[in-house]
Amino acid sequence: MLQDIPIPTPAFREASSCVLETERLTLRRPTLADVKAIAHLANDRRIAENTRRLPHPYLQDHAVEFVRATSTDNSEMVFLIEQNYSPVGMVGIDRSEPDAPELGYWLGVAHWGQGFGTEAARAVIDFFFEEFDAEHLISGARVANPASRNILEKCGFQWSGVELHRFEALGCSTPVDCFRLSRSVWSSLKHWGSSTRRER
Repeated sequence: MLQDIPIPTPAFREASSCVLETERLTLRRPTLADVKAIAHLANDRRIAENTRRLPHPYLQDHAVEFVRATSTDNSEMVFLIEQNYSPVGMVGIDRSEPDAPELGYWLGVAHWGQGFGTEAARAVIDFFFEEFDAEHLISGARVANPASRNILEKCGFQWSGVELHRFEALGCSTPVDCFRLSRSVWSSLKHWGSSTRRER
C-alpha cells in the first residue's frame, strides 16, 4: 500500500482521476485536504482490529503518508467514500500482486450498518472489471467480523477457505475468511444497482 512508485501508469492515472457515484455515495481519490477527516475516522481500535494494515492509534502523520503514497503508487486504486460531501470511509483494490487483486475497505464506526460498505464495494468492483482484464478479485474478512463477510457475500464473493493473516493493530496473526469473485459471477450480477463514473 505504501510502496513508492514515482510514475503512475496511464491506467492508474485514469483510475485516480475518476469519480464514482452511487445512489448515496461519491467515491474519489483522497487528497491532503482529507487528512484530518481520514485520521479522525480511522483512529478507532474497532476499525484497526478488522483491517490488516491500519495501525492504532492512527495519527494524522499516518494519513499524510497514506495520501502521498496513493498519489504515486500505481499498484493500488484507492477511493475516499463520501456521503453528502462528508467522508465516511475508504475503499480500494490492491493490484501489487497482478494475479491476486484484492478488494479492501473500512468505514468509520458511526457509519456502520447503513449499507455504505456494500454500495461502495459494488461501485469499485464494477469499475475494476470494466477497466481491467483480470478474471477475478479476492478479499477477506476476519472470522470474528460477520458484518464484513456479509458485505462480500452481497457483492457476489464466494468463500474459498480460511487463512492466518497478520493484523498490525493486533500485533499477531488471526484467522481470516477468504473470498473470491470471478468475472463470470460479477457479470451475471451486474444488474445489482446503478453506479456511474465521470472524469475530472
